[in-house]
Amino acid sequence: MKIASIDPGREKCGFAILDSAGKILDHRILETSKLIDEILESFNRFAFDKIILGNGTSSRDAKSKIENWISEQKISVELKIVDEFKTTEMARIRYWQENPPQSWRKFLPTTMLVPPEPVDDWVAVILAERFLKLEEST
Repeated sequence: MKIASIDPGREKCGFAILDSAGKILDHRILETSKLIDEILESFNRFAFDKIILGNGTSSRDAKSKIENWISEQKISVELKIVDEFKTTEMARIRYWQENPPQSWRKFLPTTMLVPPEPVDDWVAVILAERFLKLEEST
């Protein structure tokens, strides 16, 4: 099983592909206007079974577009909504774990640092991991 995960936003979305073991196969930030094109490209590349969608900003619009895409493609991809509570804070921590601070920044606690780039892709990873934990516990 592979899952696509989306942190929807007005201008940009976080996007990630994980396998059932939680291994990150891909993660990136994309323009919201290109979301469906990216889903199609990733589906052709990874053949995921589920799409995980965060319930935050712009989630209703994204949900509608994804449901239409699934219907048009006539494929059996399941769409699941996952709570985004505290995922941005978690993504900032994850960013610094994956990209340790350099220079003078390494002397500051990472909780005081703001990542130099958006972390929406890490939010998408965290949403997928959250979903996998929920699936595991049921």
